[in-house]
Amino acid sequence: MTELTELTAVRLVEGYRKGEFSPVDAVRAALRRAEEIQPAVNAFVRLDEESALAQARESAERWRRGEPAGLVDGVPVSVKDILLMRGGPTLRGSRTVPATGPWDEDAPSVARLREHGAVFLGRTTTPEFGWKGVTDSPLSGITRNPYDPSRTAGGSSGGSAAAVALGAGPLSLGTDGGGSVRIPAAFCGIFALKPTYGRVPLYPASAFGTLAHVGPLTRDAADAALMMDVITGPDTRDWSGLGPADGSYVDGLGGGSGDRGDSGGGVRGLRVAYSPSLGGQVAVRPGVAAAVRRAVEGLASLGAYVEEADPDFTDPVEAFHTLWFSGAARVTQRLGPDQRELLDPGLREICDLGGRYSALDYLAAVDVRMELGRRMGRFHDTYDVLVTPTLPITAFEAGAEVPRGSGHRRWTGWTPFTYPFNMTQQPAATVPVGVDADGLPVGLQIVGARHADGVVLRTAHALYAAGVGGIAPPAGL
Repeated sequence: MTELTELTAVRLVEGYRKGEFSPVDAVRAALRRAEEIQPAVNAFVRLDEESALAQARESAERWRRGEPAGLVDGVPVSVKDILLMRGGPTLRGSRTVPATGPWDEDAPSVARLREHGAVFLGRTTTPEFGWKGVTDSPLSGITRNPYDPSRTAGGSSGGSAAAVALGAGPLSLGTDGGGSVRIPAAFCGIFALKPTYGRVPLYPASAFGTLAHVGPLTRDAADAALMMDVITGPDTRDWSGLGPADGSYVDGLGGGSGDRGDSGGGVRGLRVAYSPSLGGQVAVRPGVAAAVRRAVEGLASLGAYVEEADPDFTDPVEAFHTLWFSGAARVTQRLGPDQRELLDPGLREICDLGGRYSALDYLAAVDVRMELGRRMGRFHDTYDVLVTPTLPITAFEAGAEVPRGSGHRRWTGWTPFTYPFNMTQQPAATVPVGVDADGLPVGLQIVGARHADGVVLRTAHALYAAGVGGIAPPAGL
């Protein structure tokens, strides 16, 4: 029999329904796996075995009665330690956040999962305040890659990605302000989706403003669709939330007449723009480029219309830095000198930079953002999705913000495919499509027009269904 820790959320729910195993069995297995992997990868800030097993027993009783609470009743879930979860502290990877409560409120996405019966295993690691694309912090140390613990798991949702990759629960909640679900998912060989901004409600509002999204990290696109059907439920605390989604993401995985250019399901007739390097702006490693190209050829073989085409924009990194560094400065604005000394030195540095920007500097960056959004809106008049590498590289040494010898100063230097689409608020997903010569995962990014989250999920699901998406799980841990 397949180990319970290897099953997707979709398969777990099916098993509960058929009485093949119970939520208690699945949660015990996930907790055991989390404890096994923790010394090697450091994915969790905190595990709560007693509470998780109590939740699992309640779920098992609901399934016994034939009255599940919702779509993910009994499924083990972890939550990045950025999002509020009642019953315990949310320390955000920082020694400056007091653990004193009361911790009596759930973030909207956590609340929706709780309403649907999910079982919470614990909290996953994050860099301090989620500020960078790798996961290490003065509070919780370094989170490592499941395929090679000497390498980084990526970030800032690195603990969530490592946990899902290694079987410590099939679902995790992360946040993405510049690539923070897609980067670690690509490095760790799993799926992640950054939804359209506002599609998943967020509270409290992020200091990084409308760059910050909440999204699922999962085994595959079908699990992400299931999770999206839960976490997109509206919440009045988010003034910028989009409200209920139009239909089920799970039901949309096969396509249908409502989707532009495709009435037969899958990706047949989908108009795909393949940009291998954003018009030569990005140097992509050969092993990454080859794996992504093979996957794009797979899309064409499934009936998609694929054309090599680049979106019409130049790297907006300086504008992104203005927005991002300003947000970081806002997060730490009220800290005194002694507390600031406790911060990650890199975070302290960007906070100092962010504090020097003027309102006019910020608004100039907003102008760049709006123009970028306009250009991408026009681009999607022609193409349903844009496909790129998720990252130009695979995982590098753990504990470093940038690869040694790269010449990059900040994490944005090696993530040029991710942060532009936080600026435009578009849905973007990463799908594992192979490994490089060192056996490290390679991710392919799928970007859709704003509000076309279903098209992105459907495209990713088609890759999994055809055997193009997905890689062998890590061995040896």
